[in-house]
Amino acid sequence: MHLSALLDFDVVPLDSDDAVRVLLDVTAPEHKADAERPPATLQIVLDRSGSMGGGRLRGAVEALLALVDRLSPTDNFGLVAFDTQASVEVAAAPLSDKAGVRRRIRALRAGGGTDLSSGLLRGIQEARRAADGRGATLLLVSDGHANQGVTDHDLLRQVAADAYAHGVSTTTLGYGLGYDEALLGAIADGGAGGALFAEEPDTAGGLIAREADYLLAKSAQAVSLRVPSGPHVRRVEVVGEVPSSTLPDGSLMVELGDLYSGEDRRLLLRVEVPGVAELGTVTVTTVEAVYVDPATLTTYTATLPITVNVVPGNEASGRTPAPEVRTEEALQRAQTAKRRASEALRRGNRSEAADILDEARRNLPAPPAGSAAHADPQVNEQADELGRMARRARRDDASRTSKSLYASQSGYARRRKSQGGEEIRGQETGRDQSFPDQRAPGDSRE
Repeated sequence: MHLSALLDFDVVPLDSDDAVRVLLDVTAPEHKADAERPPATLQIVLDRSGSMGGGRLRGAVEALLALVDRLSPTDNFGLVAFDTQASVEVAAAPLSDKAGVRRRIRALRAGGGTDLSSGLLRGIQEARRAADGRGATLLLVSDGHANQGVTDHDLLRQVAADAYAHGVSTTTLGYGLGYDEALLGAIADGGAGGALFAEEPDTAGGLIAREADYLLAKSAQAVSLRVPSGPHVRRVEVVGEVPSSTLPDGSLMVELGDLYSGEDRRLLLRVEVPGVAELGTVTVTTVEAVYVDPATLTTYTATLPITVNVVPGNEASGRTPAPEVRTEEALQRAQTAKRRASEALRRGNRSEAADILDEARRNLPAPPAGSAAHADPQVNEQADELGRMARRARRDDASRTSKSLYASQSGYARRRKSQGGEEIRGQETGRDQSFPDQRAPGDSRE
């Protein structure tokens, strides 16, 4: 695991309260080309209620058949289907009988209501049993609103969070335009997974295949990031939509879920620094990333000290923020704008949603005068998307636009790599803080 950080300001004024923004990149270990892949556990929880009849269920069946073909006979695969109740169609176990599993998948039929909670709970039970402590991925596929069983968003978020604490990460795939994106998003947040959206069967099949690719390339599981509190941290928060929590000791905890080989996760932190009474270099905090190697189940810790220089106030007054960090702040706030616009559309307020998106687009940084050709491609991409989504919010199907916005903001931090796949470094000496792994076998978590 590799951690790197870029600060907007690497100096703070003496005896003055201040705040710095820290752009963190968390990069998963690379798989060795000749390394043997450990068995993976994939648990599917599939909605087969009446609304899934026809092309949707057929599309899901075809995607699952292709998925079974891609998995190894030593991989664990399970399938729970739900309508008014949940049933185990394929008990989670090694795929030694692929032909039998295919027959059971082809036999699926649609009908009944949508008791999503029973499917989720039963799927979690199967995943935990089969994984036997090695970790598992659960993919929940649904096209509707939960109308039976537990339907409370917070309760289902907690169910997924508890499963994650026991090694099961959960990603959701909303299918069609009738599902509840806020509900599936809450489950994905709790399970440290993604909230995906597919309107058509072909898109759903592609997303299911992509999730399988991530699972088979997993190089770090149960990744958590902790930012400890201390005398030089008054408060720390995540900027944007990455779920986080504050521990009783004041530390910030971010659950990143599982990372595939070489994947980079980007986070932006805002750290409030109380006045420091002495000049010189100060370590504000030391970021800790804890993860499990899925091949050996060994727990490792990577650490990264975050330091600033305390200087007289007159020296700090002329400082300029690192443009990469402030650009990322605008991009992260654009993701929050997408979520807010999605909520406005669910309330039926098209004009509010469009205004939120237009404002976020205006707040993105413009390239320096005369250098449009060198504009940040990420900024251009987000500006184009925000403008397009604002137009859709005004006149397109509100449900489709809301779901597209929710899926876009959910996926921004999870799958993002730095430009060209390279580590982002500061333009001025001293602003980049980059350290290799610090491995600590045996530093396990319960």
